[in-house]
Parts: sequence; C-alpha cells; structure tokens
Amino acid sequence: MSSTLDFFLFQIFPYIAIFVFLLGCLLRFDCDPYSWRSKSSQFLRRKQLIMGSILFHVGILFILAGHAVGLLTPIVVFDTLGISHGAKQVLAMSAGGIAGVFCLTGLLMLIHRRLFDPRIRANSSLADILILFLLLFQLLLGLITITVSMQHLDGHEMVKFMEWAQHIVTFRGGANTFIADVAFVFKAHITLGLFLLLVFPFTRLVHALSVPVGYIFRPYQIVRRRAK
Repeated sequence: MSSTLDFFLFQIFPYIAIFVFLLGCLLRFDCDPYSWRSKSSQFLRRKQLIMGSILFHVGILFILAGHAVGLLTPIVVFDTLGISHGAKQVLAMSAGGIAGVFCLTGLLMLIHRRLFDPRIRANSSLADILILFLLLFQLLLGLITITVSMQHLDGHEMVKFMEWAQHIVTFRGGANTFIADVAFVFKAHITLGLFLLLVFPFTRLVHALSVPVGYIFRPYQIVRRRAK
C-alpha cells in the first residue's frame, strides 16, 4: 500500500468508523427503536439455529474480548507482570485459533441455514446475507493471520498492533507508521474490521449492544387463576 493510503486507512478511517458507529447507533435507537433487534428466525426453523448460534456467539465474544485486552492493555502492564511479547503472541494465537474455529463452525451453520431454507431465505434481506459473508471473510482473514504470525514468534509484530491501537484510542498521531510494513493480510483484516464497525448501526448487528438489565430488575407479575 502507498503511504497516502496507509495514512487514510490506519490514521483517518478509524475515527470515521468510530464516529459513524457511535452516531449511527444513537440515532437508530432514538429514531427507530423497533428496528433494534436481531430479527430472529427461530420460529421459521429451529434446526441448526441453537447449535450454530451458540458456537458463533461464544467464539465471537472470546475473539472480541481477546482483541480488546490484547490490543488496548498498555505494554508496560505485560512487562510488569513478566509476560514476554513472545509468550503473549503464542497465547493469543492459541486462544484466538480455538475461538476462531468455534466461531467459523457456527457461522457456516448459520449461513447454510439462511441460504438453503426457502422460508428463511424469503424473509432475509440482502443486508442480512451480506453481513454474514462479511463476517465470514473477516473471520477467515483472522485465521490466516495466525499462519503468518507463526513466522515471527518473538511478538515484535504484535507490539506494532498494540502501539497502533493505543495511539488511535488516545488520539495520537503517527499511528499508521507502526503498521506500515506489516503483511498485507493484517492490513486487510484491520480495514475490514473498521468497515464492519462503520456499517454496524445499519444492520442487525446492533442487537449485540442490547443487555436485558431491565428484565432482571422487572417487578414480579401476579398471575391469578381464572374462576371456574
């Protein structure tokens, strides 16, 4: 990639994606709250949904948590704990690989169900199908990065991504310079991840931000038997 494209994708585009994500989610929740749902197709066909959904969600939650902790934890914390960069990278590859396989298996089951069940296919929008394939492509890119990472187990490459992410979230310049020379698959993985963040508010993915806290603290319902 050219230096100009690198600068846009890895210094400017992250802020565009974050801004659209935050503003888009806020406006959708405020202006169109009834569209804030997962559009579950369980009533149409329960088969494959439960197992596929569990595998996908367990895998994706572990992946997201691992990325957040791995990228945003200051490097000094790992150094203080005595965790070497190489050990951190091996742990990330192992845990990420297992979670990725879980996620991939579940996602393939969900895609097969949505494409090959006539009723579900008829009730699926183009956006519903495209977002599944974008997630599939992103997941495959992530798994490919593991094979590339095996070529440098000293953890030096991972430090570059940590520096990039931490420069972005702390609004510092020069973030793009840290990953200017990394393998193309890493750049593609980051770019697609930012694009998914950008389109997030306009898809069914918004349900991931919903936590049923109100349900837990709801008042009890008193049910009386109907008099005979």
